[in-house]
Amino acid sequence: MRLIAEDLACRRSGRRLFSGLSFTLKAGEALTVTGRNGAGKSSLLAILAGRLRPEAGRLTAEAVGERTIPECLHVVGHRDGLKGALTAEENLAFARDLLGAADLAPRAALARLGLAHAAGLPVAYLSAGQRRRVALARLLVCRRPLWLLDEPTAALDVASQAALAGLMRAHLAEGGLVIAATHQALELEAARELSVEAFRPTRSDVAADPFAEAV
Repeated sequence: MRLIAEDLACRRSGRRLFSGLSFTLKAGEALTVTGRNGAGKSSLLAILAGRLRPEAGRLTAEAVGERTIPECLHVVGHRDGLKGALTAEENLAFARDLLGAADLAPRAALARLGLAHAAGLPVAYLSAGQRRRVALARLLVCRRPLWLLDEPTAALDVASQAALAGLMRAHLAEGGLVIAATHQALELEAARELSVEAFRPTRSDVAADPFAEAV
């Protein structure tokens, strides 16, 4: 799979966050998206996931057959997207049944993230870090080539961050792609960095745009 973003622009609440943003990501490559709060990191991931329409530009994926881009990706956002009344294993089983093409069994995925002991506990009883690991375990239940991760290390302790780095390296080694919006350095030595702030509108762009807020 190869993901190509060409001249993407994004506007939220009347304010243009970025424009002219382009990159190409090939199988086995990782991209870290950086920038201050409100710069547009999460908005870029939402565009890549098909949840937000870009103001301009084009997004294409090569070598995906008849599948659409959303059918080729996993998203882990700020919210863990878990049902508190369900157990950790039941949450992953639901994801498996929804997404199809099961890879690891739910208990095996939880074990990879050090949560085998919590498989039968309702997610509402788990700590923030444990819930985050359950959300990340969805990446392992159903194999999809593109991982979109928004602050993936949030609430994780040092050991869990190292485990996540190992999962990402293994995914890349198998030809997967990773795009992570983060304020923290990830242990991915070969990852390229894309600063959203490098694509902020210039003062001349703002002056020419009657709907843009002052920057």
